[in-house]
Amino acid sequence: MRTTSIYRALCLAAFVAGLVSAPAAAQDWPTKPIRILVGFGAGGGTDIVTRIIADPLGELLGQAVITENKPGAGGSIASEATAKSAPDGYTASMLSAGHTVSAVMFKSLNYDSVKDFAPVGMVANSAFVIVTRKDFPANDIKGLIAAAKASPGKLNFASVGIGSTQHFTGELFRQSAGIEVVHIGHRGTPAVITGLLRKDVDYAVELAHAVAGQVQAGELKILAVTTPKRWPTLPDVPTLAEAGVPNCEVLGWYGLVFPANTPKPVIDKAYNGLKQVLAREDIQKRIAGAGALVNLTSPQDFGKHLASEVAKWRDVAKKSGIEPK
Repeated sequence: MRTTSIYRALCLAAFVAGLVSAPAAAQDWPTKPIRILVGFGAGGGTDIVTRIIADPLGELLGQAVITENKPGAGGSIASEATAKSAPDGYTASMLSAGHTVSAVMFKSLNYDSVKDFAPVGMVANSAFVIVTRKDFPANDIKGLIAAAKASPGKLNFASVGIGSTQHFTGELFRQSAGIEVVHIGHRGTPAVITGLLRKDVDYAVELAHAVAGQVQAGELKILAVTTPKRWPTLPDVPTLAEAGVPNCEVLGWYGLVFPANTPKPVIDKAYNGLKQVLAREDIQKRIAGAGALVNLTSPQDFGKHLASEVAKWRDVAKKSGIEPK
């Protein structure tokens, strides 16, 4: 009887110690290097933005912050690795807009694109544009829509691939404008640009900074931005809403997450560190050089954004007849 009592007492003591030590460990975080997984190769927007913030964030936190590339499957390899990591604050992921598109495109994901992550905050936004070659007959969105409606199914648009954010943005534009056009997927931005210049495709949906060189050279022209407001680096280019196409707002984004159930003190400390880093003018300029603008949101707002994006793209896929792979 006495042995049983002692055993119960020891179990209770261990349980209480666990409750006390877990918050204490979170408060002491970090005590070793932190990995930020990137679901794309080196040199892309997600990779560049991550590397810009990694060192200064590490200096603030007192531990190295290491960028680790895990490319493949639209970023889902890195997302799965993060979702399945221990929720101790030592594995994070820098997500991009493609994360919520992958939630719709892949039916066999081994994680939930919203519930299996603890948001820290959105870091920055980028702009998508509707772009065409310089000699395309239309000089604005209204002209493009008129051309498409005059020849249903004859015009085509390019993206960096089936299931990309550019593809889904193009489908949303098609639906919102009420036009019939054909999507042609390409392997990357260089192929999209070549297709435009060769007149293999009529227009494309692409990131603004990805086609900036050809636009400045006069080879391509931007008809509209998909952002809610005019983009600061393209002040003379109208939004789709201004051009008469409502309900077609798409912002590119980058955001930091930990695995679900990461302790709140860790999330709060990471968010405060991110806030300090992104407030620096030199960091803002470097991110702008990568084609993005700093836009830090709270963990709560970023979580709501993830959920709303998944819902939006699921609706686009359903209306377009896009079947998940």
